[in-house]
Amino acid sequence: MAFFTNRVALITGAGSGLGKQLALLLADEGAAVAGLDLKPEPLAALASELAGKPFASAVADVTDRLTLAKAVAQVRGQLGPVDLLIANAGIGIENSARAFRAEDFEAQIRVNLIGVANSVEAVLPSMIERRHGHLVGISSLASYRGLPKMLGYCASKSGLNALLEGLRVELKPLGISVTAVCPGWIRTPMTANVAVPASEMMELPNAARRIVSAIRQGRPFYAFPSRLARRARLLHWLPSGLSDWLVRQAHPGGADS
Repeated sequence: MAFFTNRVALITGAGSGLGKQLALLLADEGAAVAGLDLKPEPLAALASELAGKPFASAVADVTDRLTLAKAVAQVRGQLGPVDLLIANAGIGIENSARAFRAEDFEAQIRVNLIGVANSVEAVLPSMIERRHGHLVGISSLASYRGLPKMLGYCASKSGLNALLEGLRVELKPLGISVTAVCPGWIRTPMTANVAVPASEMMELPNAARRIVSAIRQGRPFYAFPSRLARRARLLHWLPSGLSDWLVRQAHPGGADS
């Protein structure tokens, strides 16, 4: 029997990009998929692609805690208790010191961090009661340190890592796994206008397969691709002055130019 067979996987941001690709892969591996998204049209398209497979969906904004809880209850009523949460919904907005907007910073914190907390709250009590479950948060290599023009995004993903770390320690004795996934750049609609070297942009199917494999293995933390992950770790651990200098070389438009 496949690892995900008869397991209910709840995916936020399931209507497009990485969330959709994960939904398709997990359904192929036997999971019953519950998809949440902001708009009904992408969910309807996903339902068509998953025709004949267990699937339920609901429209919900992860920043709206009460509406999200109702949406989770709706799909749970159709498929059963959630075994796997993939908190994938996220946004990225350019957020530079030279034109700093607290509104843009807040928007990213609300979706990328508070939205995950809301998603966890909606499924965790049932997991604790059953002493079974797996929480997965889609973070980023950008969580390792602050980067120019990505202030809100980096801060939100760093906070997400801390949230997941704390949950992991406390929930392991209760039979609940927690995984933080930190990918580099993935080719999705959100990254369509991001100017990065082609060698650093991963194709969506490959990235999704790697994430599903990490979930299957129960890895507590998974950062990839390995070359970029090593670079991110180095920037995190180097003395601040040297780390800042290296970041300025890599992001000249966000520094002294």
